[in-house]
Amino acid sequence: MIAYLKGRLVFKDPTYVIIDINGVGYHVKISLQTYSKIKDEEQVMLLTFLHIKEDAHTLYGFKEEAEKKLFLNLISISGVGPNTGLMILSSLSSEELESAIIQEDFKTIQNVKGVGAKTAQRIVLELKDKVKKDAILDSSTSHTGFMTQNNKIKEEALQALITLGFPKATAEKNIATILKKIGSEISLEDLIKASLKST
Repeated sequence: MIAYLKGRLVFKDPTYVIIDINGVGYHVKISLQTYSKIKDEEQVMLLTFLHIKEDAHTLYGFKEEAEKKLFLNLISISGVGPNTGLMILSSLSSEELESAIIQEDFKTIQNVKGVGAKTAQRIVLELKDKVKKDAILDSSTSHTGFMTQNNKIKEEALQALITLGFPKATAEKNIATILKKIGSEISLEDLIKASLKST
């Protein structure tokens, strides 16, 4: 699995980019969101998802973790393929999509080309809880100026605890408790150590 690509931006189009990495050009499909965030960077790093079909291997790229997460959530739904996922994320920003899902606003999602009423309903029903949970996790750290870094530390700590054999729910609870107690100014190592002790 290719987690990300980092290299020289050779070509940029609203639907795809070509990134040169040591003389190999990678063709990566992107959304308009990612296109607008790349601007005219010479060196670029995109988080990627490799979609494998019998007749094609397609790379999808994202400038931000939040967009990639939404994309993966979308394509986990039956009837939503990677191209439809990209179309949704090109038509709506991550924030607009999350808010439409939380507010059960089927209409907004249905306005996206290629998304019918049934698919829009499935997206809302299947992703509402996931998106709400992520929003709660995000808002608990949004009072700090280090929101993205804080979320990254939280994600990494969570992964580490799960790898160590903790159930996800327990790990999330421990991390939330520690962050409440100590605040967001905590290193990844300290957060993991403290979470291990609080079980």
